[in-house]
Formats: sequence, C-alpha cells, structure tokens
Amino acid sequence: MNHRTRYARIVLLLAGIALAGVVGQAQASAQDPAEPQLKANPLETLRNFEPPANEEYRIGKGDEITVDFAGRPDLSAKLVVGPDGRITLPLAGDVMLSGQTRVEAASAIDTALSTFYTNLAAQVTVTKYTANKVLVLGAVEKPGVVTFDGTPTLLEALSRAGLETGPNKAAQIPERCAIYRGHDEVVWVDLKTMIDAGNSMADLRLRRDDVVYVPKGDERFVSVLGQVQHPGAIQLTGTSTMASVLAAAGGFTEPAGNKPHIQIVDPATGTSHIISMNDLLNPAKSLEITPKPGEIIFVPQSGFFRATYVVERLSPVITSAALIGVGLP
Repeated sequence: MNHRTRYARIVLLLAGIALAGVVGQAQASAQDPAEPQLKANPLETLRNFEPPANEEYRIGKGDEITVDFAGRPDLSAKLVVGPDGRITLPLAGDVMLSGQTRVEAASAIDTALSTFYTNLAAQVTVTKYTANKVLVLGAVEKPGVVTFDGTPTLLEALSRAGLETGPNKAAQIPERCAIYRGHDEVVWVDLKTMIDAGNSMADLRLRRDDVVYVPKGDERFVSVLGQVQHPGAIQLTGTSTMASVLAAAGGFTEPAGNKPHIQIVDPATGTSHIISMNDLLNPAKSLEITPKPGEIIFVPQSGFFRATYVVERLSPVITSAALIGVGLP
C-alpha cells in the first residue's frame, strides 16, 4: 500500500466514515470532487475494525512461555520474553519471538538450535499472557491495564475496569466510548444504544494494546493521533491551545519531522483543514487556532501530509443522526 492510499484510509477511518472505492479515489486524483460519494453502513466500520475471531495469538514482551521438545525433556524450559522481544537459549543465545505465533516461535527456536542439535521439534505454549493487555481510561472505577488470557473484548474490559455506579448503586453503561489503536486509528461506539438494541457488536473483539476511553458526560476533549508520543484523548480547558494540546500528547515523534503540517478533522461534518507548524509558532496566528471539542488532530509522517487532500476534496458530511452503532464526538 503506498503512502497516499495509507494516509487517505487512516484519516477516513478517524472521521468515522467508510466510503466505497476510497482506495481508488486516493490513487485517481483527477476524479470529479463533485461526484456523489456512497456511505458504507457504519456497523461495517466496526466489523472492519474488529480482528477476526480465529486470529492467532502473537507472543509479546513479558509473556511467559514453555518450550518442550519431543523426546528431549532435558531441553524443556520455561522462559519469559524480554523487553526487547527476545528469549535467551543455552548455546544458541538470543532469539526474537515477539510478534510471532506459537508455530512461528517454535520454528525460530528449532532454527536457532539446529547448529547444535538435529531433528528437534519444539512446541511452544504460552503459560502467562502478560503482553495481552488493554488500557482502560476515563470514567471507570479502576482505570489502568487489564490483562487477558484469551481474546480481549470491549464489555469485559469495561467490566473489569469497573463501571461507575448511579444513585441506585447499579453499574451505569456508558453512553459511548472510544477505542484507540496504535497511532492512527480510533472508532467511537454508541455502547448503550447498541446494548439496548441487542447488537452483538457492543462486545466487539479488541486487539492487544488497544486503549478504551470512556468520557464523562460533560467532558470536553479532542483526539490527537498520528506521529505524537502519546496518542489518545486530551481534555480541553478554558485556556487550551493547539500547542498545549500537542504538548499534552507528548510532542512529535521523529517521523513527524521538524515542522509538520497538522490535519484537523471535524467528524461531525467530515470537513478537514491543514495548519502548518509555522502558524503554531507565530504568536499572532496561534491564538486563532483553538481546538474544538470532538475534533481529531492528526500529525502525519513528514513529507506525506499532502496525501490527505483526498479527504478535503470529498468533504463528506456525516452527522451523528445518520450513524447507527458508531458514535461521533
């Protein structure tokens, strides 16, 4: 996938929209911008975001594994994957396992030991899923990391983090929540509406290291994504500026470059505009750039900000009333 197509896809997902043929539109810059665009079913956005039910678990840093060898019990060992994603084997030394399935890890171990042993057949079992975690933040009783032995799901993550209770001491289902994935993906889920409707997507499957954010009812915030140190939700105050919001997200990562162009997406309208770092550094102009609640602030990789012009040309208008199952800030 080229950079233009990738960044067009990213920003479209951030805005909570899925347009038919968006990849082709990203590559065909001569397409008439006035041509009507089709809106996909918003539930399809969630389905595309949800990992497959049969997706194999991939070993992560901190996981505890047991390695057994048929006919060679003397070589069996219980090991912990280090912070660098590696294990250390006698004779063979370090072997990278992070990101591999059990079968791939077994093959990597066999290969590493093949110089010293013949006809080995390793079997890898994950005995402690330390890396299989989801971070839950916001309006929950116990914000923090939730670790899973199996596939993490949204409702289980919220339940284990502790839902806030109402006057009758009953757990209150959040009206909505956001799921952040990596540096460049976020979807909003109208949780209460979906549960009331009996929609199974309310308990959609999550991926390791997803961040679930539950806002308070009157909370004002923006989502900062892309090439920043700590992507996610940033609360707004009466004195918030674009510079202070980016600072709260930890500042730029190295791929952003020295003076990135920053895209601001308004999910309520689907509109988008770009500001330059020079504007933020100009005291007169920076005061005019005030982040608004619900906006998505996206910092692309240096040199590729122009790829998002596709979103500007399409300018799809999406309102919360038009969505079923996917909420927008």
